[in-house]
Amino acid sequence: MSRRKKKPAVDSATQTRRLARALLGAPPGGRVIPSKKRKPAKHKKRDFTRESED
Repeated sequence: MSRRKKKPAVDSATQTRRLARALLGAPPGGRVIPSKKRKPAKHKKRDFTRESED
C-alpha cells in the first residue's frame, strides 16, 4: 500500500493574499521589459530606386 500524501500546512501569508485579492481585487500587472537580445536595427534600410522623369 502506498502512503497517503500529507496535506500542506496552512500558510498564513497565502491566506492573507487570497483575502486581500477578494476584497481589493488583483494587483496591477507588472511592467513588460523588452528583451535586450532582440535590438532593433540601428538604421533603416532605404530604397534608392529612382523614378524616371519623362
